[in-house]
Amino acid sequence: MNIDWIHFTPWSSLAGGLIIGAAAAAFILLNGRIAGISGILGGLLRPARGDIGWRLAFLLGLVSAPLAYALLAAPPAVTVEADGPTLVAAGLLVGVGTRYGAGCTSGHGVCGISRLSPRSLVATAAFMLAGFATVFLTRHLFT
Repeated sequence: MNIDWIHFTPWSSLAGGLIIGAAAAAFILLNGRIAGISGILGGLLRPARGDIGWRLAFLLGLVSAPLAYALLAAPPAVTVEADGPTLVAAGLLVGVGTRYGAGCTSGHGVCGISRLSPRSLVATAAFMLAGFATVFLTRHLFT
C-alpha cells in the first residue's frame, strides 16, 4: 500500500489536534464540562434550568465554523462513496453506539483519555477496533 503524499497532511493535522485539545482543556477548566458532542446534544433533549444557552452556543459554533471557513477559503471537495440508505443506517448505528457507549468519540477519545478514564480507554479502543474492522471488511472482503 502506498501513501497518498498529496493528501498526507501531518502538520495541519497536528495543528488541528492541538487546537481541539486546547479547546477541550479550556472547556473543562473554565466550565467544568466535558466537550462530548453526544452529551451536549443529548442535554438539549432533557434540558435543565440554565443549561440550554451554553449547549446551543456550542452546537452553533460547530455548525457556523465550517460556514465561516467557506467564506474565507474554498471548501475542500467532498466525495461520499455510499448511497442514502447506507448513510442513514450508518448514522443510526453511530447514534445507538454512542448511547450504549455512554458517549461519543470526542467525549471518550479527547476528553476521557486525557483524564485517564478507564471507561473511556475501553470505549476508544472499541471505537478504533470497530473502525479498523469496518475498513478491512468494506475494502477487502465486500468489494
